[in-house]
Amino acid sequence: MKYPMLISALLATLVLSACDKPAVVVPPAVVVTPAPTTVPGPPGPAGAPGNTGATGDTGATGNTGNTGNTGNTGNTGSTGATGNTGDKGDTGSRGRTGGDTLVIVPPAPAPAR
Repeated sequence: MKYPMLISALLATLVLSACDKPAVVVPPAVVVTPAPTTVPGPPGPAGAPGNTGATGDTGATGNTGNTGNTGNTGNTGSTGATGNTGDKGDTGSRGRTGGDTLVIVPPAPAPAR
């Protein structure tokens, strides 16, 4: 009884130690340097307003296309002739009557009280 438990404990140790353990990756530290601050000087005088540009010409409108003619309606086809009535089948022969076999069905037993 000692050996199977010892073997299973060793086997479990080997199986669990064979698992791939992910390596811990530490990202490098980011050094943030502050941007130099500049002080803007006083604003200068406003410039003269520019001239308004010329408006372009409007293009010509295209012509509307013609509507096509409607086609003629086709002729109606002829109606086919009615088919002939088929022949009537023969009447089958009369079946055999029952023999001298007698079937006796016993009455149902009375319910128990």
